[in-house]
Amino acid sequence: MSGAATRILFAAKPETRDAYRTHLPAALDEAGIAAEIVAPEDESDPAGIDWIVYGPSPATALSDFAPYTNLKGCLSLWAGVETVEGNRTLAAPLTRMVDDGLTQGMVEWVTGHVLRHHLGMDAHISNPDRHWTPEVPPLARDRAVAVLGLGVLGTACAQALSGLGFDVTGWSRGAKDIEGVRALHGADGLEIALRAAEIVILLLPHTRSTEGLMNADRFALMRPGAVLLNPGRGALVDEDALLGALDGGLGHATLDTFRTEPLPREHPFWTHPKVTVTPHIASATRPASAARVIAENVRRGEAGLPLLHLVDRSEALA
Repeated sequence: MSGAATRILFAAKPETRDAYRTHLPAALDEAGIAAEIVAPEDESDPAGIDWIVYGPSPATALSDFAPYTNLKGCLSLWAGVETVEGNRTLAAPLTRMVDDGLTQGMVEWVTGHVLRHHLGMDAHISNPDRHWTPEVPPLARDRAVAVLGLGVLGTACAQALSGLGFDVTGWSRGAKDIEGVRALHGADGLEIALRAAEIVILLLPHTRSTEGLMNADRFALMRPGAVLLNPGRGALVDEDALLGALDGGLGHATLDTFRTEPLPREHPFWTHPKVTVTPHIASATRPASAARVIAENVRRGEAGLPLLHLVDRSEALA
């Protein structure tokens, strides 16, 4: 590539930048991109920045993108973009991270916890009274599972569970056609999915329409003893309503995302007997593979080609 180097602002925590320190330059070089990667503390010319690689944290979040007058795109390091998609000062395209490592990690977490609850593993892992209860679990084909959210991650998880034989229903705002999955949409479809499922998995993005989606009314639709898995977004769940449902007929909640993270030590989820907490580990971006996704989008943008994994910001900016 000839001419001046493409300037990329890496707006993320220092430890995140360290993780990409060798991977991103190598991926850019492989893509034929001559680039200068700068840290926020070293950047003094916003108008000279072509791309922003964005992994927001309290220390690195950008509230005003207006000075980046020549920005060609903001490339998120995460699948979730709720911290930036509604920012009206960002005029450039926004992309989310879609990475095979991130997808595989989510499939493994979801599959593992679905199997845990499907097979009733907890009763055997912790059995201090040494009860001999040879209760045989049903086969997967006799276990109804609902995946709410049929984006890249939700579709991958739904198909993996279907491949194991589970009776999988997926739900999304708009109609989808996914092999091996009964796909529903709209308000009526959501009610049908919740009423039927014994295990419900939340993989929706956080938007105005999904904020507090799982509230008291929706929990009341779920079957007695049903299990909720939330590796998606903490804001999808009304936490007080969930605690009320657990104290009623809901069987268990395995939660990986929360409204406040890290989850405060005094939060009742830590000690509730029907809650499992995992510390936002269901899926993580792997720098080696994610760097190639970033480099490919920079290559496409510099060549005037459409960017991959564009975020539709129409709802967030409405």
